[in-house]
Amino acid sequence: MDKIEFSKTERAALADAIRRYFTDELDQDIGGLQAELFLDFIGEAIGPVFYNRGLLDAEAAMMKKMDDLSDAVRMLERPLPVKR
Repeated sequence: MDKIEFSKTERAALADAIRRYFTDELDQDIGGLQAELFLDFIGEAIGPVFYNRGLLDAEAAMMKKMDDLSDAVRMLERPLPVKR
């Protein structure tokens, strides 16, 4: 799996959310660099778990659509003629 790259805007928003969490929940102030380093750590440590879950969810959604499509195709079947 390639490393997930965020835009500068996304990265700044994520780092800001991390800083707010540390301040609000842990009563600890951290700087922007510390927040970005923590973001990198989280991405490497648990990112694959979230990524894999996303793949499983996408696969489940795709399989449901395939089942729906299969049902729609079966509805198009025509009955066989009855011999007299």
